[in-house]
Amino acid sequence: MNVNRQAARSASTRAKLLKAARALFARNGYAGVGTEEIVRRAGVTRGALYHQFATKEDLFAAVYEQVEQDLTRRVVASLSGIESPFAALRAGIRAFLEECRAPEVQQIALIDAPAVLGWERWRQVAESNGLGLMQAEVAAAIAAGEIVALAAEPLAHLLMGALDEGALLVARDPDATDAVAATFERLLDGLLVAGPPG
Repeated sequence: MNVNRQAARSASTRAKLLKAARALFARNGYAGVGTEEIVRRAGVTRGALYHQFATKEDLFAAVYEQVEQDLTRRVVASLSGIESPFAALRAGIRAFLEECRAPEVQQIALIDAPAVLGWERWRQVAESNGLGLMQAEVAAAIAAGEIVALAAEPLAHLLMGALDEGALLVARDPDATDAVAATFERLLDGLLVAGPPG
């Protein structure tokens, strides 16, 4: 029972730190937030912070993973009821770009994560979230005969690279979301077996 209570306390401390850090990183950026501010906002001690996370960068990495997981869950939820894999791919891309308008996603996932964590670690997190979803939808659209039979993995990587660039455009100018989404949808239409719609 003591072990369970300790584990619950540890989980609660971790959750408080993640919540506090996420809000602060979203508002002020990684460089603009000190650990003292995080522990004060979380209502925990500095020792508790370093018991959970070895460094501020490790805390940021956990926050970034949480942001990516939440974003991916919201995109997946937006696809509910769409039967065509190609239609789901298009809808998912538009939903992702809409999510990139959120200041939290812009600051944490698009601006700070590549700089703080480095490109390779940033991509690892993306691969376990958005890229996995992209690859699944691409493979499903190929299997359904909706898009040309290319290798799903490289195609998903190329589309994800273009989507990351689109996300950065949206982060710089949220009003460009519709133009970026429409351009991406036109690129996707070029993959259709029957050619783009009318």
